[in-house]
Amino acid sequence: MSTEAVAVSAVSEAQQHTPSAPAQQKAVEKVNLLGMSRPQMEKFFEDMGEKKFRAGQVMKWIHQFFVTDFAEMTNISGKLREKLEKICEIKAPEVVHKNYSKDGTRKWVFRVGDGEGSLVETVLIPAEDKTGSRKTLCISSQVGCALDCSFCSTGKQGFQRDLSQAEIIGQLWMANYSYMEDVPVAERERSVTNVVMMGMGEPLLNYDAVLNSMRIMLDDFAYGMSKRRVTLSTSGVVPKIDQLAQDIDVALAISLHAPNDELRNELVPINKKYPLEQLIAACQRYITKDGNESARKHVTIEYVMLDGVNDKPEHAQQMIKLLKNLPSKINLIPFNPFPHAPYGRSSRNRIISFQKTLSDAGFVCTIRQTRGDDIDAACGQLVGQVADRTRRAEQWKKKIAQSNEIMRSQG
Repeated sequence: MSTEAVAVSAVSEAQQHTPSAPAQQKAVEKVNLLGMSRPQMEKFFEDMGEKKFRAGQVMKWIHQFFVTDFAEMTNISGKLREKLEKICEIKAPEVVHKNYSKDGTRKWVFRVGDGEGSLVETVLIPAEDKTGSRKTLCISSQVGCALDCSFCSTGKQGFQRDLSQAEIIGQLWMANYSYMEDVPVAERERSVTNVVMMGMGEPLLNYDAVLNSMRIMLDDFAYGMSKRRVTLSTSGVVPKIDQLAQDIDVALAISLHAPNDELRNELVPINKKYPLEQLIAACQRYITKDGNESARKHVTIEYVMLDGVNDKPEHAQQMIKLLKNLPSKINLIPFNPFPHAPYGRSSRNRIISFQKTLSDAGFVCTIRQTRGDDIDAACGQLVGQVADRTRRAEQWKKKIAQSNEIMRSQG
C-alpha cells in the first residue's frame, strides 16, 4: 500500500468524528498521530510496512515527552522519520485564549474548526489531598451540547458537532505541555494526575472518540493514568452506560441534580427518556461489572445546588431513598449563575444542612470548592465565547423575560 493510501486510510479510521473534507479537495491531508490509540497506530505502522512496535515508540515521544517534531525522535531511523514527516503530523487544537488563575486554576479556549462557534474550553484545577499534589483536568467532548439542561450555560449554546480523538486527547496533551514548555525534552514528565470527562458536551453521545481517548489516557505508552483517576460524567444515557461497562474500566459520575423524576424532567430533560429508575439500575449494573483493583467501587453523584429548587429538606430525604442501594459518593456543587439564568445559588447554610442530612444517613458527601472564579472557570461556565448557532439562548432569554413579566403582573 502506498504511503498516500496509508494516510487516507488512517484519517478515515482514526479521525472518523472529524467533519469530512470538501469533495473538491485533492491534496491528501497529513495524518494526525496525536489522536491514535495504540491499536490504531500499530495498524498504521504495519500498513506502512513497519514493525508495530514503532507505535509504542512514537506514542512515548508524543504523550510522555510532548515532542511534535519527528526529527527529535532519536530512537527511530532517519529514513522512517523522513517518511513520517511527509505524511504525518502531531497537532493539538489551536489555543486561542489561555488564562491562569491566582489560585492555580488554568483555562484554555481551543479552536476546533472554522467559524466563531468552533470553540471549546478546558479547565485544570490543582488541589492537595492525602496522596499529595493533584491536578485534575476537565475535558470537553463536544462543541456545545444537545441535552439543554436548564441550569447549564453550555446547553444554551446548542450543539455543533462531536470532537475527534485528536481534539479530545489534545486537551490533555496541551495541559501537560503547559508545565513543560521550557523544560528540556529528556526531563519532561506528565503533570496532570486526574481527568474528568465533564466539560462541554455529553461524552456518551460521542462514544467511540471518547472511549479511544480514555484508552490513550490509560495506556502505559501514553499517559499511564490509573483507571481510578479517569472519570466519565454523564447526564444519564442508559444504553451507553451499559456499553461502557463492557468496553473499559473507568470511574463513573452521574449528573443527577434532582432526586425525583418530576423535577429532573425539568432540570435534565434526558430524564424523560431514561427516568431515574432506569438510570440507577444502570449504575448498579456498572458497579457489578467489576474486577480486581477496579475503578467501579462506587458512582459519584454530581448535584448542583439551586436555591429553592432542589435544596429543600425533603429533597435530601428523597436522595437518601433513591441512593440507598447504590454505593455512591455525593458531590454538592454550588450553582454558578450565568446571564438570564432562572436560578440562584443555594445559601451556604442550606448547602451545609443538606450535606449534614446526607452524611448523617451514612453517605460520603462533600461540597465542591469553587475555583477559578477570576477566569470564569467554575462549573457551569464552560461556554466562553462559543456562538449560539441554534438560537436556543435567545429563546431562553425570551422565555425568562416572559416569566418575569407574568410574575410582575400577578404581584
